[in-house]
Formats: sequence, structure tokens, C-alpha cells
Amino acid sequence: MEPRDRAATLVEALPYIQQFAGKTIVVKYGGAAQVQPELHAPFAQDIVLLKYVGINVVVVHGGGPQIGETLKKIGKTSEFIEGLRVTDEETVGVVEMVLSGATNKSIVRLINRHGGNAVGLSGSDAGLTTAKKLIMSRKGPGGEDVEYDLGRVGEVLAIKPDIIHHLTDGGFIPVIAPLGVGQDGNVYNINADSAAGAIAGALHAEKFILLTDVPGILDDDENLISTIRRDDVKRLKEEKIITGGMIPKVDACLDALSSNVTKTHIVDGRVPHAVLLEVFTDEGVGTQIVR
Repeated sequence: MEPRDRAATLVEALPYIQQFAGKTIVVKYGGAAQVQPELHAPFAQDIVLLKYVGINVVVVHGGGPQIGETLKKIGKTSEFIEGLRVTDEETVGVVEMVLSGATNKSIVRLINRHGGNAVGLSGSDAGLTTAKKLIMSRKGPGGEDVEYDLGRVGEVLAIKPDIIHHLTDGGFIPVIAPLGVGQDGNVYNINADSAAGAIAGALHAEKFILLTDVPGILDDDENLISTIRRDDVKRLKEEKIITGGMIPKVDACLDALSSNVTKTHIVDGRVPHAVLLEVFTDEGVGTQIVR
């Protein structure tokens, strides 16, 4: 890149840096960006740079592949219902160990190695995430309601963001595992997209960015849809433009928008520096869902 082009890139980023300084951006870290080693450093550099230019950045991560590998090592088969891991008493211990332990701390070390001040949390810390058991009900073949027992799978009941504010105000980068504690004292495994969206909403974040393994939301001709309005989502689901694993991601974005998050973004985490490209460039690299 020529020096003139480098300068143009920095100048393009300047108004965005000015606009977002002092604001909060929540990034859901998962998919290829989390598991492919060559993408680790670009992600960490993006997070550290956001913090250095004055943005309060919060990372919420998944860990499905790591949980699956650990369960396999102890001879336990993973069972899923509509993409959600059935989490019995034995499995929830493994989930907590992997998410709050090895996975969370590896992300903390990664960010710190690139100059950040990251601190690991889970929903158990300082009452961050209160959860309740998720009741999944679907129509059976005869039209009757069928309930599925997913065990210790939960949904967010409430977020108490005090600890996050305390850390970001102190110059730290919170890295959060998607676990919650029920009013019964039990730990619940929460879908990471949903947990991240709820945290973004509780923080009234300026942006909620979901890293995924596709370019964004694609139309019937496989072209990227750069912007979707909230009122268009129902129609796009009916038209099968939004299907499968994209549905919970879009729903997490809608929940965040309903909680006063300004903009939400579904971004291709396989692109190096996808977070910076989405935040600091005119075109961005994914689909934004707006009010």
C-alpha cells in the first residue's frame, strides 16, 4: 500500500473514531474467528485498537466446538435439539469448566498478548447474568404442543451490568462466558448469541457485532444485503431469506435493538480485521440490522 493510500485509510476512520469514542461496542466472538489460529491475532488487534481509541469494548464468546471435544474425551455424546446442546447434570459441569475456564482464559491471554488489559468473567460473577430454564415448545405432527427438556439450558432473565461498567471505566476489556445463574442457584448454559445480545442491550451499546462464518445475510441470488430494517425481518423469514442458524443471530440483534442498542451487525469473522472494517470504514463487511 502506498503512503497516500495508508493516509486515506486513516482519514476515512477518523470520523468514526470521533463518533464512537466513549461509546460501548459489544462483540460476540465465535465461529471460525475463534477456532482458526490464523484469525486469532487480527481479532485481538482489532479489540485492542478499539480500546486504545477510547471505545469501551466488551467481548462475549462461545465455545461449542471446545465443549464437544471435551465431552468426546470423556466418552459422552453431544445431543442437540434445534441447534441447542442438551445439557444434563454431567454436561453442565463440563460446559462451565470449558467456557469459564480454558476457553475464557485463552481469549484473555490472546488479547493481553497484543497489548490489551482483558479480564475474564462469566454470568456467575457479581450477579452479572440471572437465568431461567429455557422451555422449548414446538408443534408436533398432529398440531399438538410438544415440550423438549434441554436440561440446564437457560435464557437470560436479567443482566446486572455494574461489574462491566466498573471494568470498562477502569480501562479493562471484559471477556464474558455465556453462563447464567438461576434463582434456584443452578448454573445454566445460555446460547452465546442470545447472551451477547442481552448484554449489549443492558449496556445500551452503540453497536452489537456478531461474528459468523458467512458474509452476512444473502438474498436469493447470493448477494449480500448490506442493510435490513427491523420491520423487514418477519417478511425475510417468511421468504426463507433468513433461515436456519441465522435465525437466532437475527433474533439476538432484534432483542438488542429493542433494548436501545443503536445498530447491530452480522459480520464475516473469516475476514481478517472484520471488526475494524465494519466499525471504521464507509462500506463495512457485513449486514447491519437497524431500527
